[in-house]
Amino acid sequence: QKSNDTIRTRLSLYDMVSSYKMKLLVAVIAISSAPWSAEAFAPSRIAVPAAMRSTLSTHRMVEPMSTTSKLQMTASAATMEDSGNEKDVSSTGGDADMASLIFNLVKSIVGAGVLSLPAGISAFGNAPSAMIPAAGLIAAIGGFSAYGFSLIGRVCHYTKANSYREAWEKSINEETSIIPAASCTFKTTCATLAYSMILTDTFRAIFSTVGVNISRTNTLLSITSLLLLPLCLLKNLSSLTPFSLLGIIGMIYTAFAMGVRFFTGSYAVPTGVFLPDIAASLQPTFGTVGASGVFSPNAFILICMLSTAYMAHFNAPKFYNELKDNTVKRFNTLVGSSFAISIATFVVMAAFGFLTFGSASSGLILNNYSNKDSLMGLSRVAVAVSLVFSYPLAFAGCRDGVLDLAKVPAEKRTDGLLNKVTVGILSFITALALIVKDVSFVLSFGGATLGNALIYVYPALMFRGVVKKMGDKAPAGLKREVKFALANAWLGIGMGLVGAKMALKTLK
Repeated sequence: QKSNDTIRTRLSLYDMVSSYKMKLLVAVIAISSAPWSAEAFAPSRIAVPAAMRSTLSTHRMVEPMSTTSKLQMTASAATMEDSGNEKDVSSTGGDADMASLIFNLVKSIVGAGVLSLPAGISAFGNAPSAMIPAAGLIAAIGGFSAYGFSLIGRVCHYTKANSYREAWEKSINEETSIIPAASCTFKTTCATLAYSMILTDTFRAIFSTVGVNISRTNTLLSITSLLLLPLCLLKNLSSLTPFSLLGIIGMIYTAFAMGVRFFTGSYAVPTGVFLPDIAASLQPTFGTVGASGVFSPNAFILICMLSTAYMAHFNAPKFYNELKDNTVKRFNTLVGSSFAISIATFVVMAAFGFLTFGSASSGLILNNYSNKDSLMGLSRVAVAVSLVFSYPLAFAGCRDGVLDLAKVPAEKRTDGLLNKVTVGILSFITALALIVKDVSFVLSFGGATLGNALIYVYPALMFRGVVKKMGDKAPAGLKREVKFALANAWLGIGMGLVGAKMALKTLK
């Protein structure tokens, strides 16, 4: 009897243990199948006591995921995007709302480059009808630029990149990431050079308005040493950010003033009230080459100037990551709205300038207006103030790019080193501004070379790299789009080669 009781007790204990084992097994299965990221439990994410590190290094339960693995996992998200189920793609993003980012992106795009577009149109036409194909080119290049901007954001969506260079590293490779970095540095150098030239002409006109005539060289050296150098030596530029708002306000006022002068005929030949106050070479001149002039190779000058004018692509990762609920669909809405507003602004301002002065349109259209024109005088002041406070922001990007290319680590970037580099780069840019006097050449040549690369070529290559790393899981729609993106890249290369050749011819 005692033996039977013992057997029953052991069987009861065995059943109990078996029951707990089964519950534990069910719990383990439930935990292992939960939709949690494996990366969240990787040893590198956990604070491990020193005594356990050797054990974990030998017995790693979860390996960190490679970039290829991550992209393969995002292929399912890409499939949902491709099929239209954008709302199902998980995204978080930043805290910025759509309206504020649209305003900021438009502010980034619509800059001083728009003031050179009338000269780009006059490069291939001298009749008012040349404005028709010019408007088409402005819209078309704006559309291609918007597509490139969108591609960069989508690459960041798939790779979780936070910068242009990081997007390149994760989609292509880290070894060649110096290519986009060098391109961005070159473009910011061109931007600061154009700013110096525009500021020189603008301040010279302002001084002339009050009866002070200063040579171009003295004007450039004065504003560089008294205004630009002290601002560029600042280590904290956050205090200048509010002044960037003056840029968009200045452009809005300039568009208004140019419209008033066009519709009132203040510069019309021969009765324009301000005609006697401007040089003969700057007075309105019209001919017979109209819409058909767009078939001339000189039209590529305008095309490449537009590549510079629409340039904001190195900031695409920033806009994507700052957008609240940053799905691809919402990001495309941001891009489409911003570029549509920018395209409309470019068309309006280019039309007012070209239809007023025709083939006499200067590389900086403000130079065509009389120094005695108070309405345009206020426009010059607004543009000058805007550029003065925007200059150190662009210059900082140029300086940081040079230091990055020189592989100077952040801890070695002392105030003394930054001051020396600042003086050296600013001196180099000022010397170039003394030699090169046509701002339209700077914008067209810069856009034809690495500007086209940043807008058309690099986004397409990164997009192809992302889809390639998705492997067989990449949706068919994305694979087809790669061909379109690469065609867009070849188009950019072709436009760049012809545009650079035509821009160089203008120097002769």
